Amino acid sequence: MTVPSGPLILMAQIYRKVLPSVHEELDKWTQKAHAIPDLELRKQALASIRTKTFHCEGGAIYSLLADQKQRELITFIVAYQTISDYLDNLCDRSVSLDPEDFRCLHQSMIDALTPGSKMIDYYRFRGECADGGYLCALVSTCQDVLADISARSIIQPALHELAGFYCDLQVHKHVKKDQRVPRLVAWFQKNKAHLPEMSWYEFAACSGSTLGIFCIVSYAAARGREMVHLVDQIKDSYFPWVQGLHILMDYFIDQEEDRIEGDLNFCSYYRNDDEMINRFKHFIEEADRAIETMPDKQFHKMINRGLLGIYLADQKVARQRNVRVLARKLIRKSGSRGLFFFVNGWLYRRIRQSI
Repeated sequence: MTVPSGPLILMAQIYRKVLPSVHEELDKWTQKAHAIPDLELRKQALASIRTKTFHCEGGAIYSLLADQKQRELITFIVAYQTISDYLDNLCDRSVSLDPEDFRCLHQSMIDALTPGSKMIDYYRFRGECADGGYLCALVSTCQDVLADISARSIIQPALHELAGFYCDLQVHKHVKKDQRVPRLVAWFQKNKAHLPEMSWYEFAACSGSTLGIFCIVSYAAARGREMVHLVDQIKDSYFPWVQGLHILMDYFIDQEEDRIEGDLNFCSYYRNDDEMINRFKHFIEEADRAIETMPDKQFHKMINRGLLGIYLADQKVARQRNVRVLARKLIRKSGSRGLFFFVNGWLYRRIRQSI
């Protein structure tokens, strides 16, 4: 299967080959979530699927890199992203604010990347624990797919590094409010020497994406032992810039929602809108530069433009006047391809809501 290099072919393959399989997988996990005995865990599992479906839809685009193993990769991506979204909901709405609890929950994301790793009681530091095997089933599904990838030992260090950043972020950002920023700043200082120039909150955003993991695993499924020459190149292309662009867009459209809920939003730390938009433009330029030497670079460039278009097409943008004004500037910056994906995203979401 040829990796799509043009937007029309990409969208055709997304609608025909990706989205139906994503929804098939999500239907399975929705049925499993309905059977969770604990009311609160069931509520958060179902909410994470219902409100964050587009995370799985977007992540599963990387399955187009997996050649003959595309269907298996969709299974992996949907399961791994569902773990991420479920745990994010649990931590966001947690009453414990216990970093040990958050660390233990997110150990599941490391175990999911480690075939053969023995699963633990991920809920042991919290009251709610009766999930009917839901989280372990997600972990096991990821392990099963990775176990069939011949290059798993080659890619595992990179996967664990990216997942480690992700899990650290989830621990630091969900503790007591007065501890969040000091912990995030201290974490940034430990890693600053290995990063390009950026702020602590931008580093946190770069750490909060699963795209690098999906890209590496998808290539490994298709290219096998060739990954020994590719894995670091892919990791360094996606982290920090592409992943940072992804999560900054996520926070950008969630500003009003996070204010209401009292959740941490990294966009609030920019001094003003001009600084924020200039830094977003910098991330767009650096993300484009980072993928210049990647295989299938046109595909990855479309992903960058797609991130902008799909997020800026979200209805949350329309409900926030200031965000709407700034979004227009970003759409102009993203060029004709960004506009193409914006229109597609706008139409797709409204069609989905009308069904």
